[in-house]
Amino acid sequence: MTDPVLLDHYILNHISPEEDFLYELDRETHLKVLRSRMLSGHLQGQILSMISCMIQPKCILEIGTFTGYSALCLAKGLAEVGQLHTIEIDDELESIAQKYFVKSGLADRIFQHIGDAREIIPSIGQKFDLVFIDADKREYSEYYNLVFDHVRVGGFILADNILWDGKVVDPDAASEEQTRGILEFNDLVQNDSRVRNVILPVRDGIMVAQKIAE
Repeated sequence: MTDPVLLDHYILNHISPEEDFLYELDRETHLKVLRSRMLSGHLQGQILSMISCMIQPKCILEIGTFTGYSALCLAKGLAEVGQLHTIEIDDELESIAQKYFVKSGLADRIFQHIGDAREIIPSIGQKFDLVFIDADKREYSEYYNLVFDHVRVGGFILADNILWDGKVVDPDAASEEQTRGILEFNDLVQNDSRVRNVILPVRDGIMVAQKIAE
């Protein structure tokens, strides 16, 4: 049977290289920030960049900035006059993300919001072409319902960690709050006739849902 570690190395050696500022951000996050495994990382970052480049969104919303890695990857696909709004509830992470937004040369296109996404999203006043949800798993369904009307028809909603370390198929984990939040979200999307959806089994799973009707 193939060694998954060797396979991971092979994949990473056969995708576009990581930019220096992303490498530095990854390193600083792992050195200085608790729960550093929450960072998207090179493979997932490249997938997010590729999706964004294919869509060429004019406006992106990210719920859950963390230290800014995924925001920077998503921002690479923005249309010429596009902008990205990213929301993070932990104000202690703001300075790290902002530093790398500046290093990347994308700071003038990234709008960083600190606070509760449920309060901030209605105040942005934009229609989004692409939304990326990567925050409190217990609130995924609430975020989905909150952003849906702000996504244009044809736009995309992505959500991270929707396999939740395999707990989505573990009956013993179904009572855990975070797991239950993911299960409810996955069922909500699956049963929503206004979208078409697929799960990308990358890292901890990415739900991709395209809005096809209001």
